[in-house]
This record gives sequence, structure tokens and C-alpha cells, in this order.
Amino acid sequence: MARVYLSLGSNIDRDRHISAGLDALADLFGALRLSPVYESEAVGFEGDAFYNLVVGLESDLSVVELSACVKKIEDENGRLRSGPRFSSRTLDIDILTVGDLYGEFGSVQLPRDEIEKNAFVLLPLSDIAADEIHPMLGVSYGEMWQSYAAKQKLWQVPFVWPVV
Repeated sequence: MARVYLSLGSNIDRDRHISAGLDALADLFGALRLSPVYESEAVGFEGDAFYNLVVGLESDLSVVELSACVKKIEDENGRLRSGPRFSSRTLDIDILTVGDLYGEFGSVQLPRDEIEKNAFVLLPLSDIAADEIHPMLGVSYGEMWQSYAAKQKLWQVPFVWPVV
């Protein structure tokens, strides 16, 4: 079993789609470790603010199998893939890391480069995996967050899951 970290984001009916994504992940993988949920401005396009969080889970699936699972969850939540790369999303699930793997696995590059680039990925990852080491850079996610210098606005928001 490998420790997997996924980034989830939504800026369309955010509460519903993030909750549905978490429900589906819990059904497939069991216990989830959740970061706080952050709201952030859209990056790369003009659009509504996103909710973002990072989820930790254990999986014995290959990276290609895991990618197929998360794409299916996105599709079940109305994800459209025909629009521009940077656009509004019902649900976006990105594989950040799978254990200490690095390299290209099908269409998935590990670790995902957004870890280094986007506060809405790095901060929630450092919240739940501060002491874990980036497989290529050899520094912890907590250290990466402490030295993060980009100017991206995000703020923690209340979020309750599971919805009962």
C-alpha cells in the first residue's frame, strides 16, 4: 500500500461537488485524511473562487488505475473536458504523489508540479504532510511552505464532511 495525496478543487456548486468527491473516494479507499478547505481566487482565468483541499489515502492501485478512478469520479460530477485547460470546474482531482514515485506514469507526472507552484496545493498538503519529503526535491512539504514566495491569496473556510 502506498500513501497517496490528491488535490481536490471546485468552483461550481463547490460544497456539493467536493462532498460528492470525498464520498466517492471514501467508498473506494476507506479512511481519508483531510486538510482544511481553502478558498482561493481562480488562477489562470477569470472565474468564481475555488474551494481546494488535499486528501491523503492508502492505495495499492497502480498510478494508471488510480488516474482512471479519479477521472471517473470527476466525470460522475459533471466534469467537462472539452473546454479550455484553465476554466471553471465542477470537480478537479489531481494526483499529487504516490509514495515516493517520480516520473511519468501514463499521462500522470509524479510528483505533480503544482505542489511547487500553487499555494492552494502546497498549503493544504503541508497541513497534513508537513514532515513528508518531496520525492525529487528532498525537502519536506512544511519546509517548502515556509519558503513559498508566490503571491496567491487563499483563506481557510468552514467545511463539514461527511454531510449527515
